[in-house]
Order: sequence, then C-alpha cells, then structure tokens
Amino acid sequence: MPGRHLREARPRTRGDRAVVAVDQSVMEPRRSAKRRPGPGPKGKPDGQGPEAQLASFIGKFEPGTAKLIRQCRGELRRLLPSANELVYDNYNFFVIGYASTERASDCIVSIAAAANGVGLSFYWGSRLPDPTKILQGGGKQNRFIRIPDAGMLRRPDVVRLVKAAAEQGKTPLVPGGTGHLVIKSVSARQRPRQ
Repeated sequence: MPGRHLREARPRTRGDRAVVAVDQSVMEPRRSAKRRPGPGPKGKPDGQGPEAQLASFIGKFEPGTAKLIRQCRGELRRLLPSANELVYDNYNFFVIGYASTERASDCIVSIAAAANGVGLSFYWGSRLPDPTKILQGGGKQNRFIRIPDAGMLRRPDVVRLVKAAAEQGKTPLVPGGTGHLVIKSVSARQRPRQ
C-alpha cells in the first residue's frame, strides 16, 4: 500500500523544543558534490582512463627505458594473467606491482623503474628459494633483480622465482581470468625520469 509507512507529522515537545517525526524513507537522498577533474600528470585531466595515464607515466622515460618497461609489463602479464596491476608514479620510482588484490601488501612482484634503469622487485624476496643466487639486496624482506632486457624475464630461474613468489602469497591469485589496472598514486614532485 502506498504511503503505509507514512506517519502523521505530529509535533512532540522535548523540553522547550518541538520535535517532528518524519518518515526517513520518503526523504530525498543527499547528493554529494561531484569532483571536478583537476590537472593530472603532465597537465591532463584525471578523468582519463588508467591505460592512458599509464602510457603518460611511461612516456616520461627515455625511449629505450620506456620500451623495456612495456616489454617487462607484457612478460609479467603473460606469467601472471590474473594479477591486478597496481601503478605508483612516485617521487623516486615508477612502479607497476602485480598483486592478487588491490592491496599493496598482496604484491607478488613489481617492475621498478628510475632514470638509471629497470628492476624486478620481489616484495617478500627474502623468503624465496634462490639456488642460482640472482636476487640482490640484503634487507629483511625485499629482494630485486636488475633487468637489462626483457629476455631476462624468460630465463627459467627468473620464471621460477616469479611463480614461487605467487605461490607464497597469503591471498592466492584467481585461477583464470585477467586482472585489472589500478592507478594507486601519483606524486606531484618526481625525480627526473631521463
């Protein structure tokens, strides 16, 4: 029945104030103000899609490094097709993390690029079996490999490391399907990319 939830608005008094009972279901929902697109990377509006944003971040690098980043991305998409790509265009590094969720803590491996080159960073690399001793770094957690060319990501020992990193994650990758691209952060100030 239409209007069955409506009650008559009768003033009740509480102290010296009048209180009116109103049915909340008929009230119009509050509309939030729409955010206007502001300047994004290189003065572009933030309303552009994630792939276009990613291309603009990679475009900041000299052509050889940009090509290597794109090739590394292709190799990791092939190895981890259901992983989400989490992109950080930060002050020191440009990073594409491959994760089972949209949380940085679920990151398996990342492409990390700066003006001096590209590396493959393993978030929990200290726990990985590394019989060929290709992992570098001595911290408690992270390990990395320098990537001179994308062929490095096809080496059997590197493929084994990537697969082992995916298996040790606390949230497993979804079997089948494809992950999606998420722009996580963009720093206003950045070190030169060239």
